[in-house]
Amino acid sequence: MTHLLTNFAQSMNAKIDSGDIKNLPALTADQVLHNGLNIFYFVVGAVAVLAIIIAGFYFVTDGSNPATVTKAKNIIIYSVMGIVIVIAAFALTQFVMGSF
Repeated sequence: MTHLLTNFAQSMNAKIDSGDIKNLPALTADQVLHNGLNIFYFVVGAVAVLAIIIAGFYFVTDGSNPATVTKAKNIIIYSVMGIVIVIAAFALTQFVMGSF
């Protein structure tokens, strides 16, 4: 048992050479930033579309209540504004990073 623990401790302490790892992608800082921003834009866009769907549900199910209709319209307006801002930010970052 002690031999097993000693081997485990030695293997955990061993240094890993970059040649030992196969198929490890080498990403630059620009690529990491680009990928992170694309994920952020996707998540924000998906949340905005989901908010529009929920607002549409509010609008359809309780269309007789003026307060709910106003709330649904505001959610739709702000969600569309958010989508426009995300599209503009995406275009700007693509232009600045040279991928556009």
